Amino acid sequence: MDYIHDLRKVIGPRKIILNCAGALIIRDDQILVQRRTDNGKWGLIGGLVEMNETYAQAALRETREETGLEVKLDSFLGIFHNHDMVWSNGDAAHVITAMFTASIISGEPRIDEESFELRFFGKDEMPELFAEDQRAALKAYLDGVKYPLLQENPYTGEGK
Repeated sequence: MDYIHDLRKVIGPRKIILNCAGALIIRDDQILVQRRTDNGKWGLIGGLVEMNETYAQAALRETREETGLEVKLDSFLGIFHNHDMVWSNGDAAHVITAMFTASIISGEPRIDEESFELRFFGKDEMPELFAEDQRAALKAYLDGVKYPLLQENPYTGEGK
């Protein structure tokens, strides 16, 4: 996150591209969502990819930070875009999000400073999600989209 803060000091609120990752955490056919402290609206679990982190690592870290849960990524939903995200401070971005489905390994959901509330909803009870990329990811899940998990790239650029 320091990287984004440092970048914003230089460019201000101008629109930038941000990479994010998140997870639809599924338990008993219900999806965990959070009511966020920054806008009071409902959203999926996820956030910014940090420097030198993969999408999968970011999804696992964000889940741990925002919910206290340890999860296993089950499938890849896809890459989703929020072309015109604007935060309350005026910062703008084109958000590109890699979304996964996940199941809980251990823990019980607990809020952090980013959440007012965490709650599981069935597909017919889901509240409106605040972000375009998250609504698209939810739709993909409800439509039955499931891709195998992405494998880490073994290419290091060295050798042959």
